[in-house]
Amino acid sequence: MIRRATVVVVGLAVLVAGCGVASRAQDADGSGGSDPSTAPKGPAGPVPAGLEKFYGQQVDWQRCGSGNQCATINVPLDYSKPDGKTIELRARKVPARDRTGKIGTLFINPGGPGASGQEFAASAGFVLGAPLLRKFDVIGWDPRGVADSTPVRCLDTEQLDKFIATDGSPDDDAEIDALNTQAKALADGCEQRSGDLLPHVSTKDAARDIDVLRGIVGDQELYYLGMSYGTLLGATYAELFPKNVGRLVLDGAVDPSKSSEDNNLAQAKGFDTALDAFAEDCAQRSCRLGSSKAEVLAKIDKLINDSDATPLPGDGDRQVTQALVVLGVIFPLYVKDYWPRLEDAVVDGLAGKGARLLALADEYTDRTPKGYGNNQNEVIYAVNCIDRPDLTSVAEGKADAAKFKAASPRFGSFLLWGSLPCANWPVKPEDKPHKITAAGSKPIVVVGTTRDPATPYDWAVGLAGQLENGVLITRDGDGHTGYNEGNQCVDDAVETYLLKGTPPATDIKC
Repeated sequence: MIRRATVVVVGLAVLVAGCGVASRAQDADGSGGSDPSTAPKGPAGPVPAGLEKFYGQQVDWQRCGSGNQCATINVPLDYSKPDGKTIELRARKVPARDRTGKIGTLFINPGGPGASGQEFAASAGFVLGAPLLRKFDVIGWDPRGVADSTPVRCLDTEQLDKFIATDGSPDDDAEIDALNTQAKALADGCEQRSGDLLPHVSTKDAARDIDVLRGIVGDQELYYLGMSYGTLLGATYAELFPKNVGRLVLDGAVDPSKSSEDNNLAQAKGFDTALDAFAEDCAQRSCRLGSSKAEVLAKIDKLINDSDATPLPGDGDRQVTQALVVLGVIFPLYVKDYWPRLEDAVVDGLAGKGARLLALADEYTDRTPKGYGNNQNEVIYAVNCIDRPDLTSVAEGKADAAKFKAASPRFGSFLLWGSLPCANWPVKPEDKPHKITAAGSKPIVVVGTTRDPATPYDWAVGLAGQLENGVLITRDGDGHTGYNEGNQCVDDAVETYLLKGTPPATDIKC
């Protein structure tokens, strides 16, 4: 089964920890009793003072897609001022196929920050096992600032093309200045077009939105599956509302105790690990890039290095710069089924043809012939730059350059300088790295994959260890995230927990 990796988490001019996986091939089959007129019970569970009108709002679910239902939910722009301005969240529901035996609502998030939960829900038939689809209504929503919810807007297509294609591994002051110009253009554009929203798109704000959604659908406790950045969102929810935790699965985990610098260094090494795995696999079969891992890696490095001075021809309008080559190389590492596409693209690139690499980079950034399909490339900065301290200046970047280069000669510079927009960001970070214990919560299941390119396995170990009631499922494998990736041991453990509330008795390895 091939599923589409979506976006990122921090760093690299749109490159990073990314997002979970999803497919847009078709809407999930919502057969089995879809009825837009059925009003949910609510509000359920505790309602924070002053927020009664949000938890108690009547939501008008209307048919959309193939048997799905869509609705708009209102939440406060600023939770400290619940009587002030409001913003909208757009959500999609896939009704449970077993209406009489329904457990509740499973909220799902594909990551990012910036990935569309609505799109994730539309692909529920591909990303969730049949037992979950039978017993849960499934809801995916666009978090605040994302896509069809009240969106963050910053740049037009031409401006965003330029930002993404700019050299992300500058070799001299002139290239650093050029990159900083683009970073400032993004920050300025966000402030000009979304200044009122920017202070209120943090992960904590988004987690508070989840509790409003939980109350609206009538569940006393939260059932949740979060991928990649969605694990940070879920862990933050557990920190804010530990008594409301029902069954939470955090897959492809982010460790909230790590600094942005630690994250970027770890991700650079993670992409190296994943590329090593690709090269070894390629060399062991009929591979056009070489008969040894070293030979395969040498050819990829040559492609990346040569494109720095000489971009490849792309689609007739855009050249494939080094930044786009790197995106084209990294994107297929998220899903092992995409490795043949990476081989084809590198072979073409070495022959002076960049169309396949550009297509991969475009898929990663959701660039279509008509422009960008959503605003994920802007939201990722809007959230990350406010969530925690990051790169503060060009001078700091220069001081750290040798450290990142030593950690990963191939990807380190991209991960370092990819945070440069945060040095220009108009909103100060509102939080800092810290351990999340979620004291008093029910058991929370964390899933980690040993050769995950985007959220290194150590992050899952870290999150599971700091949660007071965390349980770790380890998947020995490649690609980003572990559930529904062909490992029956992982799938059975996750589904047993979500369906019955029974987590593994101890950490398990699959």
